Amino acid sequence: MIVLNFAHPLAPAQLDQLARQLGEPVERVIDIPCQVDVQAPLGPQVVALADRCGLSAAEWQSLPLLINPPSLNFVAVALLAELHGRCGYFPAHLRLRPVDGAVPRRYEIAEVLDLQGLRDAARARRG
Repeated sequence: MIVLNFAHPLAPAQLDQLARQLGEPVERVIDIPCQVDVQAPLGPQVVALADRCGLSAAEWQSLPLLINPPSLNFVAVALLAELHGRCGYFPAHLRLRPVDGAVPRRYEIAEVLDLQGLRDAARARRG
């Protein structure tokens, strides 16, 4: 599994937890700094974020990708649209949550979201 990380760096403990949840090792983490200019158009900035992953067209369509999305909601949804276009499907996403009672605050892997599965299930409810 290759993690495209558009958020804070993932700690070794989080990567171990993720590998246990997936039942396979995290092969590589590609950290993509995610700073946007909120005064400038978002589309070109999101394209540049995806380009910084350094993947070829074939890799976008064939590698096992897992996305740790950026925290800003409008960047995350625009990036999701860009990645869907490159992959041809909705790639899985990480959901992190605060560790209850942890001081200082720490985050753990809550779940891996199968966005394509969610989309397909919603499609069946369309009627």
